[in-house]
Amino acid sequence: MKKWMLLGALALTGCAQINQYQQAVKTPAPANLQGYWQTTGPQSGLISDRAMGSLIITAEGDTLDCRQWQRVIAKPGKLTLLNGKYVNVNRQLRVMPLELEGGELHYDKLTLKKVHQPTIECQQALEQVALQPDAAVIQNIEPQNMRAIFATQPTERQP
Repeated sequence: MKKWMLLGALALTGCAQINQYQQAVKTPAPANLQGYWQTTGPQSGLISDRAMGSLIITAEGDTLDCRQWQRVIAKPGKLTLLNGKYVNVNRQLRVMPLELEGGELHYDKLTLKKVHQPTIECQQALEQVALQPDAAVIQNIEPQNMRAIFATQPTERQP
């Protein structure tokens, strides 16, 4: 009888899931995960060859998944341990594993490399997260590459 109870308990340990964002315990990030991660080149996990994906992971375990193409979509979240593996849980309750392989981070069908600083748009998204601490998605940032550039009119020459 004890063997059956033990087997049942072991079977249940692999089935842990997160039903509410508040359930996920924010875990401090190990040094090798901390920082700014960004895609390089076209990736099948992005909507366009010109789209870019970024993931920001703070030492405290806060995260920001920032995607940009024709608009910026940034989703705040937190790093947590689930079944002994690091995952990112965003406020929309999407749970995505993080797998570090050499100098590359595999995340949500993306391969990211560490960079020194986030894009301007992701920096702006970080500022918006601070202003909107309960927002599940930040979408009010226009990408730099989509801003209209108007040519200045040449000035008339004076004789």
